[in-house]
Amino acid sequence: MNKLSAGLIVLAAVVLGCNKKVDLKDENQMISYAVGQQIGQNIKNTGVDLNTQVLAQAIKDATQGKNEMKPEEIQQAMTKLQENMQKKQAEIADKNIKEGKEFLEKNKSQPNVKTTASGLQYVVEKEGEGKTPTKEDMVKVHYKGTLTNGTQFDSSYDRGEPAEFPVGGVIPGGTEALTLMKEGAKYKLVIPSDLAYGPSGRPGIPPNSVLLFDVELLEVKKAPAASAAPAAKAPAKKHK
Repeated sequence: MNKLSAGLIVLAAVVLGCNKKVDLKDENQMISYAVGQQIGQNIKNTGVDLNTQVLAQAIKDATQGKNEMKPEEIQQAMTKLQENMQKKQAEIADKNIKEGKEFLEKNKSQPNVKTTASGLQYVVEKEGEGKTPTKEDMVKVHYKGTLTNGTQFDSSYDRGEPAEFPVGGVIPGGTEALTLMKEGAKYKLVIPSDLAYGPSGRPGIPPNSVLLFDVELLEVKKAPAASAAPAAKAPAKKHK
């Protein structure tokens, strides 16, 4: 609840500010606005419906040492909020599963679309002539990712520089697609949710979303050799 709680405070502060447009004159103001944008997006992604007037009054009361609710009532309300959030996410996940299946079924009959055994769909916009990466390789790529409604969630083009990452370190649909490509190739990908982020989703990507990617494979690089661990030490455990 940390992100949500912080987000509620920021939202309340905006409401209390009477909708006055902020004037970003210095570094502190710009940092504050950037943090507020990130927190606001987190709240938006939860789908929580809040009464902003009541929210603003509660923040004002708290700063003055007042409280209209008992501690147990607050706890009950926060528990209900968690339940509502989980219900909302489940509804979104179910809706996206249905719409995703319909999208994939329709898309697979489009011109030049190829479908692999896993369900990955792709269109070759340009064939490459260089190396084809393995799961153990590193790659340099340009890419853009969108949802099926056109909402963009990531783009190396917008950042102005290609991305580099291990082929085996991305979502399964991305790994499979890259191992089909050669250097210089450009593909359009349609990745089913079970080859992407599945029911968990991620910030900016709702649960069970089908993902669309434009991918340009610029270069295949060998992954750096892993340094050998001292024989006397046990393997490090992964932190959850």
